[in-house]
Amino acid sequence: MNSRVIVLSAAILFSLTGYSLAYEGMNHEEHADAMAADQAQAEITSAAVEVGNTICPVSGDKIKVGGKMGDPVKYEYNGKIYNLCCPMCKKDFKKDPEKYSKIAEEQAAKAKSGE
Repeated sequence: MNSRVIVLSAAILFSLTGYSLAYEGMNHEEHADAMAADQAQAEITSAAVEVGNTICPVSGDKIKVGGKMGDPVKYEYNGKIYNLCCPMCKKDFKKDPEKYSKIAEEQAAKAKSGE
């Protein structure tokens, strides 16, 4: 029992030490700037725009809940959110995002214009 307490205490101490070392050498202003940069990145991410595609740009399947490959997923790329039919398509999208984002945007534009 005593050894478990010692090991647990050591683990907690080491995890806290790692956090404090990450900011070692920074003065208060630098630390505030680093935190502001993190917050700005979070705001950029939250400002992503939904493309609105209803056809998966990878598989060409209609995006629907409970599809044959699983539930749809969303993937953010270059400030835009793309709809994909399944997690497997997300992996393929990541391999060539320029290609698939273009397909998705073209599909969404066609759907919006009524073609």
